[in-house]
Amino acid sequence: MNTQDAKRVLEAALLVAQQPLTMRDLRSLFADELGADALSALLDELVADWQGRGVELVSLASGWRFQSRPEMRQYLDRLHPEKPPRYSRAVLETLAIVAYRQPVTRGDIEDVRGVVVSSQIVKQLEDRNWIEVVGHREAPGRPALYATTHQFLDDLGLSSLDQLPAMHEVGADPEAMLAASMQESLLGAAPDALSDVTDGDERLPVTEGDAALIDGK
Repeated sequence: MNTQDAKRVLEAALLVAQQPLTMRDLRSLFADELGADALSALLDELVADWQGRGVELVSLASGWRFQSRPEMRQYLDRLHPEKPPRYSRAVLETLAIVAYRQPVTRGDIEDVRGVVVSSQIVKQLEDRNWIEVVGHREAPGRPALYATTHQFLDDLGLSSLDQLPAMHEVGADPEAMLAASMQESLLGAAPDALSDVTDGDERLPVTEGDAALIDGK
């Protein structure tokens, strides 16, 4: 198979795929006769071929996919005018802390936020498949350790956590981290339009130790 035909096969498979395709998926298209280096080169060519168009080919945490460019969203949203889900500040702060400090326990999150983290918040993030339990800390009660998922990165359009802004670039405030790094496609609303619902959070007194954690010291 020549290069042009191989690119057509890749393009067709990626355009009709419902989910991102891994390198293994893509190699299976050619019965593993195409090496990883050759496949990567063809994908790079496809990325270049689609430059300047309304759709782009991107590499995400779980594989490769075609997606609309961000500047197309205002037009595409007219096809589906229903409002996207809104997430409270409590949910977004919790997600930001997990993203930047993972793996963390609920106790770790509470230390940073200075509030009790309700089960509803954790369940909402788990149901959205943005966080998951990755282990348990060897401490009394063996609390669950939470980390972000590939779905979280895919929804942000990222291939790895390394692509999140560095903490020193956005400050140590969880909400500021989130506003700087999470795209509207993930939030479902601009940061200044987020709901003020607390999701049952109960404020705790903030100690000097808590303040040090919040300041990132």
